[in-house]
Amino acid sequence: MKAASAELNRSAHSVVRAFPRRRFLFLQGVPGAFMHTLGQALRDRGHGVLRVNFNGGDRLNWPSLPFTDFRGRPAEWPPFLQRLMLDADPTDIILHGDCRPVHRVAIELANRRGLAVHVFEEGYLRPDWITLEVGGVNGYSRLPRGIDAYRLAARVLPPRPVRPHVAPSVRTRARDCIAYGAACMALRPLFPRYATHRGWSLPHEAAGWLKRSLRAPFARWRGKAALRTAAAATGGFYILPIQMDNDSQILCHSEIGGMMRAIRLVVASFAHHAPPDTVLVVKEHPLDNGVINWRAVTSAAARDAGVPGRVVLAEECDLQPLLDDTLGMVTVNSTSATFALSGGVPVIALGRSVYDLPGLTHQGPLETFWTAPTPPDAGLLDAFRRVLAHACLLEGDFFTTGGIASGVAGAVGRIEAARDAMTRINDVITRQAARA
Repeated sequence: MKAASAELNRSAHSVVRAFPRRRFLFLQGVPGAFMHTLGQALRDRGHGVLRVNFNGGDRLNWPSLPFTDFRGRPAEWPPFLQRLMLDADPTDIILHGDCRPVHRVAIELANRRGLAVHVFEEGYLRPDWITLEVGGVNGYSRLPRGIDAYRLAARVLPPRPVRPHVAPSVRTRARDCIAYGAACMALRPLFPRYATHRGWSLPHEAAGWLKRSLRAPFARWRGKAALRTAAAATGGFYILPIQMDNDSQILCHSEIGGMMRAIRLVVASFAHHAPPDTVLVVKEHPLDNGVINWRAVTSAAARDAGVPGRVVLAEECDLQPLLDDTLGMVTVNSTSATFALSGGVPVIALGRSVYDLPGLTHQGPLETFWTAPTPPDAGLLDAFRRVLAHACLLEGDFFTTGGIASGVAGAVGRIEAARDAMTRINDVITRQAARA
């Protein structure tokens, strides 16, 4: 422990001496090169950069910039971080996903010390967008909760192009995730107490991915059959997209308690309140790890609700063909809802999400959605997109070379400005008022 502490102090003090401008403390990010590329860009601007590694995958993804390793138990993380902040004296923290346990501790401590916390997440709008907010994302976002600010700011913001739906690139993401997982297992002796925030061990997830790959041909056949069932429904069909069961959107930004409970809740409501000639399509997540048997979960929920022939699971298929003809989408807080809204599809969000605004989503209870869903207001949706692009979105992605370059180029200026979404929106509104 003393040796690790000495290494920490040497790394931190060298950073402080070498870079007197801003000192950025990096925590965990997505697998791959994005965070390291961002760190290099900030260092090239004269800022200090220091990373905390929690496992071997973090080590792999941070090959050449200053770092220190945390190898303790979860209970040792708060005092470790407090010492690190005293030694390194960071001005900012950068991380991906503000609901990971180690990140919640860091955010609370940063707030007490008055540090700016820059949070990355998958884009609120898809595809080719990255979310970057100061303070928090999703349910912790500082975006306005009323529609007036969006309408006012959008009057002076340029329109944003509506990008076509692009299915997620499983190959590039899988490549980085596999390398990250392999490094975690290979360097496990260096991080023996590391516990993943994902809820499943790496071998368990690896077994799930193997199982999913083996059943892929059969799943695609079943997916086509599900689409035929939906198309044949005389009353039409609704969509329920599955979100990852360990997703912070589900666990932290809703009261439902998990995707399995969400499916049972929605299927039961559908059985009691939807027209009898309609079908519910439960859409499998394109990046699902195969750990949970969603076909069994969906079948059991439909059977228990008394509608086994009216609920189908769409596996290994794209979302867009379903959105082209659906009556509406029920979601907890999936970002796939933004695709639906862009197509004029009614959406109800059962959790907390940035797009759950009057005029965009159905604001009544779930039982009313099945027969009288509220379609999105096209003008408000355009304003929403303009404001998000200005306030908290970056063009790019986390996994491709071009996407990383674009995202990092946009992120550097945003991070240096350190202005949260509401402040950026208020700046626009103030400038508009000054011109009037």
